[in-house]
Amino acid sequence: MTAEDDILFRVQEGVAHVTLNRPEARNAFTFAMYQRLAEICEAVNADRAIKALLLTSSGEWSFCAGADINEFRAMKTPEDVHAYEALTERAIGGLESCRVPTIAAIAGACIGDGAMLAAVCDLQVVTADAQFGLPIGTTLGNCLTMANYARLTALIGPRMVKELIFTARMIPAAEAKRIGLVSEIVNDVWALMPRADYVTRLATMQAPLTLRATKEALRRLQPILPHADNQDLFLMCLLSEDFQNGVEAFLAKRKPVWRGQ
Repeated sequence: MTAEDDILFRVQEGVAHVTLNRPEARNAFTFAMYQRLAEICEAVNADRAIKALLLTSSGEWSFCAGADINEFRAMKTPEDVHAYEALTERAIGGLESCRVPTIAAIAGACIGDGAMLAAVCDLQVVTADAQFGLPIGTTLGNCLTMANYARLTALIGPRMVKELIFTARMIPAAEAKRIGLVSEIVNDVWALMPRADYVTRLATMQAPLTLRATKEALRRLQPILPHADNQDLFLMCLLSEDFQNGVEAFLAKRKPVWRGQ
């Protein structure tokens, strides 16, 4: 399987359809998939015939489980950490700053970077049984990038960001809508795509410069700190013994033992 197989991309009637396509791995992102998504966003920006982007996934049990944990086994040096941060930011930031309105159609679990992909989309249509979470303190012992902390804080506030990470709990769709993480809820997976298609078509009917200006203005309001301000935190977590132990424990399906080092 290639990244082209893992993220499907087609353009139909002015809409870019992007589908996460690793249902056997709960649509978890490989490093190649981050690169693929970034390239898709660049292609969408370059094609003026495209009026909107619709992001969805294969399978109804997991929209995206975050990063593929197997990829972290090769992360050993500060250079590896910097490259990973830059790669994920290129994908997530690329989706966030995409020229056209972006709509996410979400069914099932939306975890870690999956939740971030949903958060940076302009609108989210989700099933009533969808769940969202950032259980990084339970699974790997890593942290978010400073850009992602800023994005989530602007969207749901610092207290809710802390609650999601400090408790590692998954929140249901109704709560996600209440706190502003998603736009609307449909009853089930059968209603998801018809509604998402309708919302996408509705967005294509609006003045494109109005939407583009609104997206960019709101993005500029986010209090994102300079890239260097995050390096010590990211290195502290991703090069720690705890992180390496967390990766191995996750893959072995056992509970990690945290030592704070």
